[in-house]
Amino acid sequence: MTDNYKVSDLYGKLLSEISKVIIGKGEIEETLMVALIAGGHVLIEGLPGTAKTKLARTFAEVIGGQFKRIQFTPDMMPADVTGFYIYSPDGASRFIEGPIFAHIVLADELNRTTPRTQSALLEAMQEYQVTIEGKSYSLAKPFMVIATQVQSGGEGTYPLTDVQIDRFLLRVTSEYSSKEEEKQIISNIDVIDEPDIKAVATLDEIKELQELAKGAHVSPDIVEYVASIVDSLRLDPDVLSGPSVRAGIALFKCSRVLALLDGRDFVIPDDIKHLALHAIEHRIRVKPEAEMDDITPKIIVERTLEKVPVPKLKI
Repeated sequence: MTDNYKVSDLYGKLLSEISKVIIGKGEIEETLMVALIAGGHVLIEGLPGTAKTKLARTFAEVIGGQFKRIQFTPDMMPADVTGFYIYSPDGASRFIEGPIFAHIVLADELNRTTPRTQSALLEAMQEYQVTIEGKSYSLAKPFMVIATQVQSGGEGTYPLTDVQIDRFLLRVTSEYSSKEEEKQIISNIDVIDEPDIKAVATLDEIKELQELAKGAHVSPDIVEYVASIVDSLRLDPDVLSGPSVRAGIALFKCSRVLALLDGRDFVIPDDIKHLALHAIEHRIRVKPEAEMDDITPKIIVERTLEKVPVPKLKI
């Protein structure tokens, strides 16, 4: 897989296979693919019944990866995620792997569990390993956490900490389907309930895509553009806490993937604009007085994109 045609052909096959089951979620499908190739994780927010779980499971199947789901609840412990040791009377021990040991892990309703259990994901998401009783275990690669959270402030929820949220490369919202999409879902529910999904890629091909994306050229002007966006957001008078350096890194890494999937070997400013909300919005906290004026992170990001000068491509 060394030319652009093969990359776009594989990408098209992946999306086509997912569309057998998932209807009207093209933006989320693209976001998941970009994050996977960039080596990051995705936070999906949305109401129940908006296909978050089915999309994650289908996504894992089409890339040929192992899928595991963790349904988070308030009484869960970190060991329920990472695994634990079983000790026998003679002193021998055996490690039992937790559900974090998979290629695609769905952390469903992550904010329904306590911060202590949420933190069990941090090492896995950042270092691709878990440490149990002083011993580290490497996770399979590729590895991606797809987390969902219910509406913040609801009964039995624990808001994700800034540290936890910052570990998600991208964030996307899963909305209710349109009327036309709803009709398609209802008409095809028998197929959707028992889909004939097959893997159209291998894990080795995904790893190859990850390496190919690193070869996309990002000009100094694009890097300057990314840094200017992040810096402008930090200085915005309505921002209580601005995006960390991970926001700029997310834009850099993911823009290379977009270029690859679009058949280019270089990044353009439109790649950055396309990704900005997904990479930055969840990393911003708005001042209370600005919230009272209905100022949201989305509004702040959008007006920043309008304000920061866009670099001209040098042909």
